Amino acid sequence: MTICTIVLPAHDEADYIGGCLESLLRQTHAGPVEVITVANGCRDDTAERARALVPRFTARGWVLRVEELAQGGKIGALNHGDSCAKPGIRLYLDADIRLGPDLLSGIVRVLDVPEPRYAGGRLVVAPARSWVSRRYARFWQKLPFVAQGVTGAGLFAVNEAGRARWGAFPQVISDDTFARLQFTEAERFRVDEPYEWPLVEGFSSLVRVRRRQDQGVAEIARLYPELPARQGHVRPDRTELARLAAADPLGFAAYAAVALAVRSGRNRQEWARGR
Repeated sequence: MTICTIVLPAHDEADYIGGCLESLLRQTHAGPVEVITVANGCRDDTAERARALVPRFTARGWVLRVEELAQGGKIGALNHGDSCAKPGIRLYLDADIRLGPDLLSGIVRVLDVPEPRYAGGRLVVAPARSWVSRRYARFWQKLPFVAQGVTGAGLFAVNEAGRARWGAFPQVISDDTFARLQFTEAERFRVDEPYEWPLVEGFSSLVRVRRRQDQGVAEIARLYPELPARQGHVRPDRTELARLAAADPLGFAAYAAVALAVRSGRNRQEWARGR
């Protein structure tokens, strides 16, 4: 059976890494799995918390390998994880993600073919605490790209033929967009099993992250102008937007307010984490 290697970059993720790895241990998938956690530039005990779970992965017959890099940076961690991985299916996973129990088996089933393929799961936003984040998330999850597409946010996977489409990950903001657009819509597969993705809390944090996401997409278009043609149906048209707004006016208000704030400050260049 084809091995699935999970590359898990983690920078100061002590509060999240345990939950992420526990969700992997709860997977129903019966095939071989190797998890390569790459703790990069950590100032906390992310690596130690990951290593504490090694015996449980071993008892299951899976491998959990913990690598440490002095230099922080997700792209460097992704490329280091790739250099450690065996040929086969490759799943890239953020350390704050929690997988539904049947997601890994579904992804392996879709990708265990000779033709190049890209796969992801059904994104579910984790419950937010702040009013604006809850409303924003409720509306955002209903947009066509999220509700029907394969977003790649926090989790995406490719088979061996698919991974051969690019070499090392380039130094870009949006690694998931770069990987997703190596594939046409017909080559991208959504597994209808959930994974939980956390959203930032509060209006200003939403604006910072949304601005960073937009900058990432613009960067891909500038550096790789051939890729955006593969986006597919990403933005809703006016009819779709009006229908969604009528169904959830408060959610639309939160979403629109964030979008307007992003546009008004679109020239600002600032780093924002995903939460």
